[in-house]
Amino acid sequence: MLKLKYSKFELECGTDEAGRGCLAGPVTAAAVILPKNFKNKILNDSKQLSKINRDFLKPIIEDNAISFAFTHIFEDEIDKINILNASILAMQSSILKLHPLPEFIIVDGNRFKPLENIPFKTIVKGDSKFLSIAAASVLAKTYRDAYMHKIHEEFPMYNWKQNKGYPTKEHREAIRKYGATKYHRKSFRLLPEQLKLEL
Repeated sequence: MLKLKYSKFELECGTDEAGRGCLAGPVTAAAVILPKNFKNKILNDSKQLSKINRDFLKPIIEDNAISFAFTHIFEDEIDKINILNASILAMQSSILKLHPLPEFIIVDGNRFKPLENIPFKTIVKGDSKFLSIAAASVLAKTYRDAYMHKIHEEFPMYNWKQNKGYPTKEHREAIRKYGATKYHRKSFRLLPEQLKLEL
């Protein structure tokens, strides 16, 4: 059973990101402050949920949250500042959009940077331990997936509506065949043989 809170603060937000390991598209984060009476039996780490359950939970989270926000950080920024910094920036930007601002932040994973003097705690596998992080993981994933669906229409040969930009065999084959698009992260190893030298 996931816990509602880590701290004693009333306004505690959870934050998480989606799309860190993708070759194309943004890294997307969300931040959520849940009310103290929030309960949900289905809510869990978005990776453990089916698409049907994520889509079912999204409006429930949004209707019940005290506040929620999401942020996309796009490929050009990822290439400039690297994926870890982009992930943290996406989480921080989402938190700063919350109204009211949280008094405490719980973060999925083990890396974060101080924000506005708000105390925080990083929690490995936090999305399967705390409801607000799980809620943030669902929002980050559903908003990112919707964006990948949209850009799929522009470049259907990469099948982003299915693979969401992750390095599947099919996605890599399409990169080999058609090259990289403006949505691909140029700082990532798009093809495994990129490191080999032609001798």
